[in-house]
Amino acid sequence: MLKKERLLKIVEIVEQKEIVTVGELIEALNVSDMTIRRDLDELDKSGKLIRLHGGAQRLENSGEIELSRNQKKELHLAEKREVAKLAAAKIKAGDTIYIGAGTTLELIVDYVEQPDSLRVVTNSLPVFEAWQKTNAELILVGGNYRKHSGEFIGSLTIKVLEDLKFTKAFVGVNGVNNDSMMSANAEEGQAEALGLNNAQEKIVVMDKYKFNRNDFYNFYSLYNVDVLLTNSSVSPDTLEHYQTYTKIEK
Repeated sequence: MLKKERLLKIVEIVEQKEIVTVGELIEALNVSDMTIRRDLDELDKSGKLIRLHGGAQRLENSGEIELSRNQKKELHLAEKREVAKLAAAKIKAGDTIYIGAGTTLELIVDYVEQPDSLRVVTNSLPVFEAWQKTNAELILVGGNYRKHSGEFIGSLTIKVLEDLKFTKAFVGVNGVNNDSMMSANAEEGQAEALGLNNAQEKIVVMDKYKFNRNDFYNFYSLYNVDVLLTNSSVSPDTLEHYQTYTKIEK
C-alpha cells in the first residue's frame, strides 16, 4: 500500500470509529508501530485528525466527547508551551493571579520568573501542585473535585471565588467560535467566568487549534476579555477575524 493510500485509509478508519488506538491501526493496515505513529503525527499536523496518547480521534468529534486531562496533555504540546511562555511574561511582582484549569495553564509555571510577593489562586489541583516548587503564596480553592479535569467546581468553589479579587486572571477554553468561549462542563465554565470577572486584567490562553471550535457550555464573551494569547503560526484569516472581538498577542 502506498503512503498516500495508507494515510487516506487511516483517516477513513478514524472517522468511522471516532476514536482509534495505534494497535487497531496496526492490525487493520499490517504495518509497524513506528509507521502508524509517524502517520498519525503527520495527519495531526495537517489537521486531518487529533493525535491522542496511543491513538487518534476524529476531528469533527472533538467537541462531542470530552477528553480527559491526561489525554489533553498529549495534544499539541509544542503549541501549548509557546503560549504558556507568553502568559508567564505577563506575571509581575506584586500580582495576585487567578489560574484556571487546563493543560496549557499548567505549563505557565515552567517559564515564569520568580518575582517577590506573588500570590497564585487556583481551583485546579494540577496547577496548584505545579506551583508548589515556587516561593509564591498559594491558595487552592476547594469544592467538588472533578477528576476528569483535575478541577474543583460547584457552589463551594463559587462562594470562595466571589470574595476574591485578582490583578490578572488566566483562563483556558475548549474552543472559541466568534465571541463565544466554550467549556465542556457548565460548572467549570462558571468558575472560570467568575475568575475573569474579578480580575483587573482578563487573559485567555489557548493554542491555535481551539479557534472555530464549539463545546457544550458558552461561559464568556471574547468582547469582555483584555487579550487572547495564541500561537505565532495562527493563520492570517483567523487572526483577522478574531481581532474584531479582542486584542490578540502571539
